[in-house]
Amino acid sequence: MVRYKKSEEKQKLVLYAAFQAVSELGFDSVTLQVIADYAKVSKGVVHYYFESKETVLIELLKWLTMKIYEKECAAIKLEESAVKKLHAYISSVFVSPEKNRTFYRVYLDFLAKASRNPVYREINQQFYDNCNAIGKEIIQLGQKEGIFALNLSAEQTAPQIRAVIDGYLIQWLMMDRDDLHEFYREACLQTVMSMLNNSGFFEPKK
Repeated sequence: MVRYKKSEEKQKLVLYAAFQAVSELGFDSVTLQVIADYAKVSKGVVHYYFESKETVLIELLKWLTMKIYEKECAAIKLEESAVKKLHAYISSVFVSPEKNRTFYRVYLDFLAKASRNPVYREINQQFYDNCNAIGKEIIQLGQKEGIFALNLSAEQTAPQIRAVIDGYLIQWLMMDRDDLHEFYREACLQTVMSMLNNSGFFEPKK
């Protein structure tokens, strides 16, 4: 058990190092040696846990997306009403300028590669399926409480919530202004609230 725990901690150390390296240098500039340097271990140690750079990056994407999802789940579980859950959900995504910038620098690099890499696409799809499950839960609760429009399909509207969230965060990232982080978070919240309250909001055809 002790050996397993130490092995798991070492793997997480390597993954976090890879995360930092990709964030600062960009996807294409990262090598196993660079990851080892960031982790302050030998290249052999990195290679012991991961066969190749590609293996490290696949595990990194899995780790990152699951970590984000778990934090979002934990945030909404602390609240009871749909509106409070929605606030908690969006706040858990708009965590801080520094953390959002670091995450999206890495995540956007992965998305740029995803069109040519089916493994990345699969991991990302699982992430969005998880996020959509959160959105669906909030929508259905809000409809039960009589707050959100009843004619909205939770199945079809949940992906739109995540699209709005990512859209605002990416726009904020492109602005490169930390002082606007809170503004974009609140704007995102208001847009989603309007979407869920407005029965005339665009809903894709089935």
